[in-house]
Amino acid sequence: MNTAFVPQQPQPTPAAAPSAAPPTPPHASEATRLLCAGTYLDPGYRDRVIGELHLNEQRFVAPSLGLDAARVLAHALRARRRELQWAGAVIGLWLVGAALTRGLLALYLLPSLYLAIGVRIRGRSPVAPLYRVVPAFLFRWWGRILLALMLGFTLVAAFGGGGDGGTSYDSYGGSYDSYDSYGSSDSPSLSDVFLPGSGDSGAHFKAWQAWAALVVLVLVAVCLAAQRGQFARVMTAELSPQSFPDAANDPAEQGENRRFQWLKHRIRTEQHAPLIMYHEARPFCGAGVAQEDWVLAVELKPDALKKQQPISNRLVLEKIRPLVERLRLPAEYAGPGVRDRLRWLEIDECVFLPAEGLLRREDAPYLPQAFEEHRAHAVEEGAEKRRHFLRVRVGGWEEELVVTVFVRVHTQGRMLMLEIAPHVLPPVRPVFKEADRTAHRYQHNNALGKAVWAVTRVPGSAAGSLIVLGRAVAYGWRQLTGGYANALPDGPALSVRELGSAEAGSQFQGMDASRYLKSIQDRVANGVRAALAEAGYQTGEFVQQINNISNGGVHIGRVEGSTFAVGDNASASSTHGGGEPQKGADADDNG
Repeated sequence: MNTAFVPQQPQPTPAAAPSAAPPTPPHASEATRLLCAGTYLDPGYRDRVIGELHLNEQRFVAPSLGLDAARVLAHALRARRRELQWAGAVIGLWLVGAALTRGLLALYLLPSLYLAIGVRIRGRSPVAPLYRVVPAFLFRWWGRILLALMLGFTLVAAFGGGGDGGTSYDSYGGSYDSYDSYGSSDSPSLSDVFLPGSGDSGAHFKAWQAWAALVVLVLVAVCLAAQRGQFARVMTAELSPQSFPDAANDPAEQGENRRFQWLKHRIRTEQHAPLIMYHEARPFCGAGVAQEDWVLAVELKPDALKKQQPISNRLVLEKIRPLVERLRLPAEYAGPGVRDRLRWLEIDECVFLPAEGLLRREDAPYLPQAFEEHRAHAVEEGAEKRRHFLRVRVGGWEEELVVTVFVRVHTQGRMLMLEIAPHVLPPVRPVFKEADRTAHRYQHNNALGKAVWAVTRVPGSAAGSLIVLGRAVAYGWRQLTGGYANALPDGPALSVRELGSAEAGSQFQGMDASRYLKSIQDRVANGVRAALAEAGYQTGEFVQQINNISNGGVHIGRVEGSTFAVGDNASASSTHGGGEPQKGADADDNG
């Protein structure tokens, strides 16, 4: 009788904590690589990165969780430099072509204008309203029709005969009798069709001028194709997964001016420091999307069966920390090779300081001794502007999904206050994540496909290049006249990581974020409860509030003149006078 084969069961192995360092440093993380690629793909994103980190040099950089903002800035400046070079080349070709063809090439700008207006009206939203879709459709198709007519007229002028002696072409491409000079003629010309009212000033084009126009258009297409090929080479070279970790040999960081080197040093000093200089309106800038905060206040009621001991903020935090650190340990039977990102959980202490009051960006107390003084004082104070937090961070999905939980504990007046501020950084934008696929598709496309890609972008190349040059001029003007170099220091206004984030992640990523948050919040709550119990205080009220918040409600205790609503399905409650609950599904007898 045959028996089924039973594989050997895994034997229990002792749980071992991982090494202190994460598997991938921030400058080599996948999130950093994709954001660097995004600076080549999205001009809007690139300009905002440069504006925040390069133009506004008085601003402190936002905490860069799982990435290196200095490296993103380096590639943003390099991408802009290259885009300006290509835009200058394209505009130069259009100007030279317009002069050679006596305005024939300039007439192509009219259908290009219609196409640009249509794109502008349509907008970038995946689903546009009808009042945008209809006019955008009309503008785009009218531009395409005019473009087809223009191209047809040019081809007829080039192949339809006519030599250096001069031939005038009417709007249907038919030729009139030759004439010896550019005198007046009763025949309609291309400019009569596209520029009504030009009268006798209408241009009559020769065959060589039509050929010149076609050659210039081909050269513009070659420039566009070369620009795209340059991006593809960047993605397969310095931004490839194999080469990107070697930051020392990254061409984007080499050969920059002294100002960039100074900014790079400041960014790398500030972005991962435990001291966070913030703007009052944006204290958690860089941490991502704020989740539901936990704010609890419980009275320290002595337990009659235990001896009371002194309790402090530091004591409670020291009880929380080891419980959270145990989340790094794998399951007993999982073995040392388990890939759960909780194994790389990071926990440290950070101090938030307002940027107001400093005279120079370099005056911020980033030195270890200065920070330790701030931390020693901030941990035990109630604080308003200066705040101390225990920071717990989990970088999942190759640092694309970052969960950060800020924990603050304060004891005063025989009350214990617990603040938990969770934040989630969504994954990088889908278009940035597709950068490798986009480059590979272009590089491995056939000659016809590359030609079609470039030719379809020729009509909008002039307008697009003018926009690029205009943005560069505006940036230079702001840099010269804005007084940013001597401005007082300010907190960060934007985070390059948040700017490059998608609106939401996948279902798997959402499940992971929820798991990380619930695990950390549960350990924090258990740590506070254990600290209260060991110090000889009752824990019933604290446990009840935690349960209420975990279930989507909130426990209200002795709060006068206030209204609360916590959770998706919670009801607001208000108290009046002696604190009798007036309304709310979660009010109880202890309120």
